[in-house]
Amino acid sequence: MKFGPVPVDEAEGAILAHSLKLAKGRLRKGRVLSREDVQQLSAAGISDVTVALLEEGDIGEDPAAERLARALVPDATRAGLRLGVASTGRVNIYADRTGVVEVLADRIDALNALHPMITTATVPKWQRVAVGDMVATVKIISYAVPQAALEAACLAGQTGLRVRGVTCQRASLIQTRVDEKDSGEKGHSVTAARLSRMGVSLEPLQMVPHEIDPLATALQASEADILLILTGSATSDAFDTAPEALRRAGGTVTHFGMPVDPGNLLFFGDLSGRPVIGLPGCAKSPAMNGADWVLERLLCGVPVSSGDIAGMGVGGLLKEIPQRGRLRDG
Repeated sequence: MKFGPVPVDEAEGAILAHSLKLAKGRLRKGRVLSREDVQQLSAAGISDVTVALLEEGDIGEDPAAERLARALVPDATRAGLRLGVASTGRVNIYADRTGVVEVLADRIDALNALHPMITTATVPKWQRVAVGDMVATVKIISYAVPQAALEAACLAGQTGLRVRGVTCQRASLIQTRVDEKDSGEKGHSVTAARLSRMGVSLEPLQMVPHEIDPLATALQASEADILLILTGSATSDAFDTAPEALRRAGGTVTHFGMPVDPGNLLFFGDLSGRPVIGLPGCAKSPAMNGADWVLERLLCGVPVSSGDIAGMGVGGLLKEIPQRGRLRDG
């Protein structure tokens, strides 16, 4: 693409680079100048205009953006996404189901490295989204790009995005009681709100003594798709009451602790093929904490490993929750 000033009488068919105000109306940037436009410019005493001239092999911004978006999401229905209409070199991509966004970052990075005018921006990996939320935007910065560069970008970014939909429909929250005055209502209501935004229902409030056997029995009795534990006393070791109860119930503990604050004292594992999460005490607050990141993925059938947890530290310093018993500072 050639860019720069040209005499008005040579501008027909070129793309106007800057909006121009005329006596009657306005010619907006990005307009392909017609013969009438050129005559109007000449009549206004304008001798030259700054334009973009497509060269052989160039592809205009809108068709280029649409091609790249369709390469990123070749099957929108299967990916749980919806592509917007191309305009001014941009195609927005929206979630078409509730879930978490799977971004193949290496593919997005690769396509963004190929040509400075070919870009894709996405939400962070595994961000929770609802229907209609924007997941990504494809933007061709200039008015056209070389076909060869576009083809390379389409290949690099192939199937780079999808929304992993919710696979768990029913959850159980088992709370342990240390203080007889603790009704468990706050933890239950906050957890129900967390789950409802993912379209997951929560079983009725359930409280047991803060002991291994009663908690293990409650875990074995539940038929929910995902099991959550919120203890009256913080879990401070991988062999504390709640992890041991999971083992006694016949389950396994995958990981204890995480480099996310608030949320350090989380553990998770498995019981008969169902995910189990030992929630940290900060989960009694509706504020974002590390448990949200693990919960949202597991609700969508996305496996979480110890390596995944270790990778959450960068960006894992979240906003402090004032209700915490011991704040970071002071």
